[in-house]
Amino acid sequence: MSKKTRKKTPRKALRNSPAAAARKASVKTSRAKTGGKAAGKSKAARPAKSASPTKSKSSPTKPRNQPAGNALGGKAHAPSAGKSGLAEGARAPAFHLPRDGGDTVSLSDYAGEKLVLFFYPRADTPGCTREAIDFTRLGDAFAESRTAILGISADPPKTQEAFRDKHRLSIPLLSDETHGMLEAYGAWGEKSMYGRTFQGIIRTTVLVGADGRVARIWRHVRVDGHADEVLAAARAL
Repeated sequence: MSKKTRKKTPRKALRNSPAAAARKASVKTSRAKTGGKAAGKSKAARPAKSASPTKSKSSPTKPRNQPAGNALGGKAHAPSAGKSGLAEGARAPAFHLPRDGGDTVSLSDYAGEKLVLFFYPRADTPGCTREAIDFTRLGDAFAESRTAILGISADPPKTQEAFRDKHRLSIPLLSDETHGMLEAYGAWGEKSMYGRTFQGIIRTTVLVGADGRVARIWRHVRVDGHADEVLAAARAL
């Protein structure tokens, strides 16, 4: 066929020819394979994003300069003022207080003697009256065992005198309105009544030996039979 007579094939027909379609399919397949590998490499090379912990609004923040506390994280509690370190065998704390009748009484007045100190909450109340009457009833027996007796409360001296006269008490009654002796002997502290807590006198009895040391302590005393128990302890001392 001569050049003059050869007909030119249209470009559109060439693009739609079977050979062109095969080439396009080959190129797509090659790109897909290459792109898939690249994508795989890209995913493998990309570092995993670590999940950063988010701070919870409800989580407590530790305060700065937090004071030292106990094992539960609370504040260390100091012992209350009403508690006393007085124990049996310790030297009896000194005292100097007014008594009924206008005189004053000191621990040194009973040097070389055994001494019973009974602390009662309030003059002329039922339990305190029974206790004071019981110690008065056994007064001679205590004297025979060379043991003196003193009653102590926070009532003023005039109230103590009225209490003494009403019930014919023969025991000296001391007035500790400032609570100094009561605290020193562990007879002042927290009490509760009818669901209410308050500071007051805890019914307590202390037996002091002739050497000036605490021989026995009775705390939260039950009045019935108590004076007889204290007398037996004084006799055995």
